[in-house]
Amino acid sequence: MGFREVSVIEVREVLRGWLEGAGLRTVAERAGVDRKTARRYVQAAQEAGLDRSAGFTAVDDELVAVVVSAVRPARPNGHGAGWDALEAHHGQIKVWLAGDGQDAKPLSVVKVHELLARRGCVVPYRTVHRFCVERCGYRAKGTTVRVVDGEPGVELQVDFGHLGYLVGEDGRRRKVHALIFTACYSRHLFVWLTYSQTLVAVIAGCEAAWAFFGGVFKVLIPDNLKPVVTDADPVNPRLSAGWLDYAQHVGFGTDPARVRSPKDKPKVERAVQYVRGNFWAGEQFTSLEEAQERVVVWCAERAGMRLHGTLHARPAEVFDEHEADVLLPVPEPYDVPIFRDVKVHRDFHVEVAKALYSVPGAYLGHQLQVRADRELVKLYHRGRLVKTHPRQLPGGRSTDRDDLPQEKAGYALRDLTRLIATCAGHGSNIGIYAERLLDDPLPWTRMRAVYRLLGLVRRYGAGPVEAACSRALDLDVVSVTKIASMLQRATEDTLPLLPTGTTSGGRFARTPAEFTTRPASPGTTPTAAITGTTPASGGASSAGGPATLTLLRGGQPVAVFHATDLTEEEA
Repeated sequence: MGFREVSVIEVREVLRGWLEGAGLRTVAERAGVDRKTARRYVQAAQEAGLDRSAGFTAVDDELVAVVVSAVRPARPNGHGAGWDALEAHHGQIKVWLAGDGQDAKPLSVVKVHELLARRGCVVPYRTVHRFCVERCGYRAKGTTVRVVDGEPGVELQVDFGHLGYLVGEDGRRRKVHALIFTACYSRHLFVWLTYSQTLVAVIAGCEAAWAFFGGVFKVLIPDNLKPVVTDADPVNPRLSAGWLDYAQHVGFGTDPARVRSPKDKPKVERAVQYVRGNFWAGEQFTSLEEAQERVVVWCAERAGMRLHGTLHARPAEVFDEHEADVLLPVPEPYDVPIFRDVKVHRDFHVEVAKALYSVPGAYLGHQLQVRADRELVKLYHRGRLVKTHPRQLPGGRSTDRDDLPQEKAGYALRDLTRLIATCAGHGSNIGIYAERLLDDPLPWTRMRAVYRLLGLVRRYGAGPVEAACSRALDLDVVSVTKIASMLQRATEDTLPLLPTGTTSGGRFARTPAEFTTRPASPGTTPTAAITGTTPASGGASSAGGPATLTLLRGGQPVAVFHATDLTEEEA
């Protein structure tokens, strides 16, 4: 068997059958896996603490993740060693199976298996058989026999059939398909009309069938419908994740027919012709809804009450007598989910049904598996649930702050509260000034100004920025550009604190005083720091006087500016 990733739905299907009491062979056939694979799933689940007396609710995401991690095969080349050994004998195997049409007769797979062993190619028989089927075109031929109908209420055959065309009220001419359900025991049938052959259409037809029959059959035998069967293997067909999820919800098993083998479900094949000739032919319908209403009545009163040629009885009466009471109960309406693979983009989000959902940064660039219903969107990575979001409408977005880098989360989510708190952490006046900057009908458009204010804190320090914000608030000036100008002007007027020690040797040694660029004059002494007082902070201004801005050098005040000293442009 070729390498493939272990499916979460597949594991759940195997464990469901095992918990219901079925044997490993039956469980493997229902799930479409090898019996050894089913045994590995069950053993891994038991080692993880699953008891057979538990219900299916015990099979949660955590348990499935443990099972997947325990049984995942390590086959990077896609096939096992046995398959690679058979590839070396591919040409000879085809000759053995085909013969030469004269003296050399076609050989059986058993004989091919024996001849390969003589050549030193020892490979399990099942692998040889699968190789002959998949790579050499081998098909076993046998006689056709009549199969018994089975027990009442067990099997329900399903197939799509093309009925014709319908011109609706909008004038469009569209092809109409019929999803036909036929009970194997009673031959009672139900017809669901649809324009499409999608999984949603198939599930909608099944839901209508359960309502018509009053219960659920234990086994469905569908044709190889693309929404149901993804790999039409004659031995181990692979069912779609969406269909298996629906089967788990309702509680029935699936046994697909083989490709181009109508004898596997002859009852429904004949039913297609019967519905086309006895219901659709010669009728006129104005809409699909009208046709559906009439076909339900036809199934109950005409098709169900006809004298069946094989049963020599009326299907509806046989159904009511033998099958109606043994059907499984109808569950709650099924919410059809979306199953798909998505890639995590550089913005820490994935797109599902035209909506965005965040993912932790550890999964950037990885492929995730998605299950999305009307309520929840679940994201899996190699069988492990990594994120759950509420379902969003197309164009919506669900973002968890913890999934984003800390330094980018606030801006990405427009978290104004946290941004203000960050500013207030550097100084109360800085926080108040940030609030003033964001006081706008569209506050997120002013976030860049606040981030610039934080940049000034990193450049000049919290103390000078706190004093500048206090001064600007007193003057009712809300402009981060003015704050930057005040800090820059003070910095330009500040002389660097140079070393005062003497340097011996070196002809270019100078004292700090020799590097003065401007002569000192009264009132224009260079400063090294900014301090300010406001009427609310006490000091000389607390008595009602104007706010001041003091320039210091060496810890000593050298200049004092009052509010009245600032020009209108500086304010």
